[in-house]
Amino acid sequence: MIYLDNSATTPLDPEVFKSMEPYFLEEFGNASTFYKLGREARKALEIARENVAALIGANPQEIIFTSGGTESDNMAIKGTAYRWKNKGKHIITSVIEHPAVEETCRYLEKNGFEVTYLPVYEEGLVRVEDVKEAIRDDTILITIMQANNEIGTIQPIAEIGKITSEKGIYFHTDAVQSVGKIPVKVEDLNVNLLSLSSHKLNGPKGVGALYIKKGTILEPLIHGGGHERGLRPGTENIPGIVGLGKACELARTHLDENIKQLTALREQLIAGVLGEIEESYLNGDHEKRLPNNAHFRFSGIEGESLVLHLDAKGIAASTGSACSSKSLEPSHVLMALGMEEVDAHGSLRLSLGKNITSDDVEFTIKAIKDSVNLLRSMSPLWNKN
Repeated sequence: MIYLDNSATTPLDPEVFKSMEPYFLEEFGNASTFYKLGREARKALEIARENVAALIGANPQEIIFTSGGTESDNMAIKGTAYRWKNKGKHIITSVIEHPAVEETCRYLEKNGFEVTYLPVYEEGLVRVEDVKEAIRDDTILITIMQANNEIGTIQPIAEIGKITSEKGIYFHTDAVQSVGKIPVKVEDLNVNLLSLSSHKLNGPKGVGALYIKKGTILEPLIHGGGHERGLRPGTENIPGIVGLGKACELARTHLDENIKQLTALREQLIAGVLGEIEESYLNGDHEKRLPNNAHFRFSGIEGESLVLHLDAKGIAASTGSACSSKSLEPSHVLMALGMEEVDAHGSLRLSLGKNITSDDVEFTIKAIKDSVNLLRSMSPLWNKN
């Protein structure tokens, strides 16, 4: 199988699995206990916290472990909203956020908050000027993703962060797709809150983290013991957290070489698809995009049919977000770019991983070309004579 859906999830790195094994069996202690097993678990927990912090340039005490990106997003957004609702009830976000952010904002709208959804333009980018204009006296939070999970575009987070820091407004970024793929340093981005997820960077599923800048105060969403500074009570998932820490360590060590390798393969893929297939288009900005992301649309076909044809050829791909794969509605991200529904349905997301080779890319280009030609020969939307 040629696996090209790394934006949905990544394969577990063998080194990560090896690091986790002892904490399922021999080192099974509860990190809140005082005897040796508990102390060893606590030590492993804090080493992992240091590794996560090092990847994003944070202080270890600014890292809170969660169950993944969705929980981190909810903790950041709801935690800010509930803590500062007496100061204001206005939140700013974009129209292309992941459902973990979008649906959380929709929920808050039903509970007395007002949300401004900033547009993106043809290239899939938020404009800093739009952020400035949307800020009001009662704005308490801005939440803009660093990189889009479908089209891979990288937003001007540092520029937005300068504005929020000057205005004294909390700024959260969903960096689930970007951490481990591009350099991410919280100080450079000027963010108060940043979400990341283990399974997007070759770590285990079911674990993530939220960076909370020192001095940033949130309301807890759940209540119990004092774990994770009282913000995320519950016995810690030590094997998962250890895996996340190791994945972050590996990502930091190999970041530059991975970026170079994936960018070259991405450009090979984009050039091949656009050069070999007529009426094929790249969605999103070509330059300001993740090194492993190529998102296409093809006139006259339906994306899910293309994904199934590629699957039959041994290629795993997707049309967009895995969290929306059961929806029959066109991608809200592509519709936000101004596409017609019929064009939005003809999309294909290919997200590369570190085990992909140049030969894999060439095989994929040919497979896409053959599949598109076959589907078009049967499509009533494709009238080429």
